[in-house]
Amino acid sequence: IFPPHIRKAITARDGGCAFPDCTIPAPWCEAHHTTYWSHGGTTSTNNGTLLCSHHHHLIHKEQWRIDITTGVPWFIPPPHLDPQQTPRRNHHHTPQRP
Repeated sequence: IFPPHIRKAITARDGGCAFPDCTIPAPWCEAHHTTYWSHGGTTSTNNGTLLCSHHHHLIHKEQWRIDITTGVPWFIPPPHLDPQQTPRRNHHHTPQRP
């Protein structure tokens, strides 16, 4: 569980579901540990991202990886969906930064 102050910071950064092309707003999202808490991941801004319920379940089911690089969540698809595993991000809530 993410405490309110960390959830607010993640919400300010992500703006809504961070999964590529998703438009679900932040109030409808869940905070997700990018490195699972059960695997030693910390409950911090650098280890959390917002995901809608659908994408939260998809991440777990399909084994997507999430890397937060320069404050931006990047989603790396599993090899069976993209053999090149090209990183993707959501541009809806957070426009592309230079």
